[in-house]
Amino acid sequence: MGMATSGRGGSSGRGRRGRRGRAQPMSDINVTPLVDVMLVLLIVFMVAAPLLTVGVPIDLPETQARSLNTESKPITISVDAEGKVYIGDQLIDPATLIDQVTAQAENGTDERIYVRGDASADYGTVMQVMGLLSGAGYTQIGLITAPVQGQ
Repeated sequence: MGMATSGRGGSSGRGRRGRRGRAQPMSDINVTPLVDVMLVLLIVFMVAAPLLTVGVPIDLPETQARSLNTESKPITISVDAEGKVYIGDQLIDPATLIDQVTAQAENGTDERIYVRGDASADYGTVMQVMGLLSGAGYTQIGLITAPVQGQ
């Protein structure tokens, strides 16, 4: 006779859930949105990267470079700021360039030739020297530059 019960079956009136019914702080990190954002950024950068290159569209020639001939020293031709042409340390006349290079070339037209042009030298003079060498049959002509300082 004597006990009143609530219709829900619990004695305190809190219902079935009790303490577990409250929203607990979630301690898990949801990685799915992070992965979605990273994939979108990856796609954006993959599409944008080729557009960032600036330059003239050219078709570079393909070469099959052979190893350097270490037995012989390459011939070095220099063009200074005034347009004077040197083979090694000797000042020469550009008209006799081919004769003097041929006299020094041990491997004939397969000799490696380096051209050093001063930064303030006339571009036409440097190209004239390279044209004379190329016209004489020399195919292994290289340009010498200095590395950029401070990088």
